[in-house]
Amino acid sequence: MTQEFLMYKGRPLVRSGQTLYYGSMGDRCVAHLQIKSQQEQNGISTADKVVVQLISTDESLPLKDRILNKAERGGLYEALSIADIWMERYSKK
Repeated sequence: MTQEFLMYKGRPLVRSGQTLYYGSMGDRCVAHLQIKSQQEQNGISTADKVVVQLISTDESLPLKDRILNKAERGGLYEALSIADIWMERYSKK
C-alpha cells in the first residue's frame, strides 16, 4: 500500500505538529517550515509567523552546510510561496 500525501504545486506537503516539510527527499532540496506563532481569525487558528529553511538532501554535507536559505514570513501561504520559489531555483542549478 502506498502512502498518499497532500500535494501543493506538484510536491508533497507533510505536517507533524507545528512543522511542515515541503518536497521529496529524492529532490536536491526540501523546505522545512516551522510555525512559530498563531492567531485566531473567525474561530480558526492560523499561522502568522513561519520560519522557512531550504535544506539540501545531500546527506554527505554537514548539517550547517545543508541549510541553503532561510527566511521568516507572515503566514503559511507566504512561507509556502517563498519555499516553492527557492525550490524551483535550486532544482535548475
